[in-house]
Amino acid sequence: MREHAAAVLRFVTNLRVPFTNNLGERAIRMPKVKQKISGCFRTLNGAQNFCIIRSYLDTMHKQGHNLFEVLRLTFLGHATRPASG
Repeated sequence: MREHAAAVLRFVTNLRVPFTNNLGERAIRMPKVKQKISGCFRTLNGAQNFCIIRSYLDTMHKQGHNLFEVLRLTFLGHATRPASG
């Protein structure tokens, strides 16, 4: 820790650096929990659809959108597109 303190604590001095770097872990946590609860996904298509929906919602959340409003608009046929890169 002493040897790499500047790198470990970079989030304190640079607000663009997140406190944690486990965004990837958080992104896969929900599908894994669903798999554990139900035992499995019944079909490959079902698993793919689940991952597409979760990915979309995760992206919209990261871009600061209200997820309830995003879902409401989607069901009305006016899906919000994520901002690109």
